[in-house]
Amino acid sequence: MTGRTGAGQPAPQPYVAQVVREATTSGPAPAGEPEQLLYQENFVLVHAVDERSARERVERWARAAETGSLNDRQETGTWRLKTIVDVKEAEDAGLGGDAGLYTRHFRDGAAYERVEPLLAREDDGA
Repeated sequence: MTGRTGAGQPAPQPYVAQVVREATTSGPAPAGEPEQLLYQENFVLVHAVDERSARERVERWARAAETGSLNDRQETGTWRLKTIVDVKEAEDAGLGGDAGLYTRHFRDGAAYERVEPLLAREDDGA
């Protein structure tokens, strides 16, 4: 439920976004090795009056977080926004205590296990 504030303006609501960033390096991969890309998934909380505004805020956040640093081979590694996968209103608007933020559904559990290294460690008893 969207609240109202001021002169009939909607109150900002919490939105959660799923963002994927990609790390690239300035140098070529070592001889005989494939290029090693690294990806990062972020769940970002923003407050906005609607989904369009929330998406704009998330994009600004992701662009501001694009950073570079030197790796062990003295190459510049840079994190860049790859895509904003999803933006949706948080499931619980009252974030003062425990709250559900984001839910996604999938059918292929094996595919999820291949991309989620923490899940594989749980299966190993770690």
